[in-house]
Amino acid sequence: MKLALVVFLGLACVVYGQQAGTQTEEVHLSMPIQNCESGSCSSESTSIVLDSNWRWAHAIDDYTNCYDGNEWIEEYCPDAATCTENCAIDGVDDASWSSTYGISSSGDGITLTFVTEGTYSTNIGSRVYLLASDTAYRMFYLLNREFTIDIDSSNLPCGLNGAVYFVEMEEDGGMGSYSTNTAGAEYGTGYCDAQCPHDMKFIAGQANSDDWVPSEDDQNAGTGKYGICCFEMDIWEANSMAQSFTTHSCSVSGYYPCEGTECGDNGSDRYSGVCDKDGCDWAAYRLNQKDFYGSGMTVDSSQTITIVTQFIASGGDNGQLSEVRRIYVQGGQEIQNTVVNWDGVTEYDSITSEYCDEIKDFFGDEPDFQAKGGLQAMGESLSRGHVLVMSLWDDHYAHMLWLDSSYPTEDDPSTPGVARGPCPTDGGDPAVIEQENPGATVTFSNVQIGPIGSYKSRLAPSK
Repeated sequence: MKLALVVFLGLACVVYGQQAGTQTEEVHLSMPIQNCESGSCSSESTSIVLDSNWRWAHAIDDYTNCYDGNEWIEEYCPDAATCTENCAIDGVDDASWSSTYGISSSGDGITLTFVTEGTYSTNIGSRVYLLASDTAYRMFYLLNREFTIDIDSSNLPCGLNGAVYFVEMEEDGGMGSYSTNTAGAEYGTGYCDAQCPHDMKFIAGQANSDDWVPSEDDQNAGTGKYGICCFEMDIWEANSMAQSFTTHSCSVSGYYPCEGTECGDNGSDRYSGVCDKDGCDWAAYRLNQKDFYGSGMTVDSSQTITIVTQFIASGGDNGQLSEVRRIYVQGGQEIQNTVVNWDGVTEYDSITSEYCDEIKDFFGDEPDFQAKGGLQAMGESLSRGHVLVMSLWDDHYAHMLWLDSSYPTEDDPSTPGVARGPCPTDGGDPAVIEQENPGATVTFSNVQIGPIGSYKSRLAPSK
């Protein structure tokens, strides 16, 4: 998923690299989680790290920028190899988390602020990862487990996305696989997802500067020759108006750099790439349950929501993923997932292979999830281990209409699968949202991992 990046002014202009700089001390914000794997829950000391794409990068020996606006600096980056050698990303110190990036931690949670006006910068959106230690991501093995998290999306309007998801990143951020990456997980390197993004400035330890094309409407972004693919499990993509969770399979495993057709770039090659970009999604509004999620509705988006996602495997821990099930908790009360509400479609209440087959056929969607291995491949990926990602972003490509409005916009909203949320089709413009809603926030807290059913500790005692 594409994200808005920091726009730095003057000497502090944001740029990117894979070597670790020494100008600023790296500090990780505390975000402890609850580990219930033993049958009882205990606190696990974990923290968050800022993605490398948001960091200041400079010439390795001084403060000179390697990348300015949305273009590489020719002096330091005439080609990818030279750029990689010349540039280093630097740390995020304690004060910069809040003052520069709009990110704060409190207890077992973090809050991301959409736009932050700093002394030298305007920061837009952010993306962070959970760490097990200062140099390694916290790996989650989700098959036959459940993941629980509290989320407050009440302050997110149409066009924004406060997302929680898992991707098959490398535990060390790629240091072991790529000798030119000396920054690693400590500096938030090694991102990948099922969209095979080209906007990552460094991929596989090398600068992505070759054939770089600056964005026409995003003053800090662009796309390079290479993309970076991997399995993605979207736990929660949402604002206060709409939400979804989605499985994305791939025909390759692990962190996979791509070029050309195998990236599946939008257009004629979309379904020729190695990853399923559409995914098999569960979105209540799109499934014709328009009163299930929103302010004052069954799942009340004006309040903090406990979101439970169960990865049920036939055959136990070493079995095959058969179902991804969603449960909500609010006010200590359990709320079961809604059901499909279209005439002629089975009343499914979770993601299964049968659901993906039937709903994609009903909507007329390309069956790319199944073609790239479906739930079986998804389960195998979850068994290899995933990294937890939390982000807040706006959408320069499709204005987030695929999440909260009718999309494609030229289609009749009454056609099944087109209406995905109540937001207007002319909304979601990043320039407008950044101007009108700079203080939008999302809070993620109370993360828990454990056996199926461990969420029940959060329910109110029965009378």
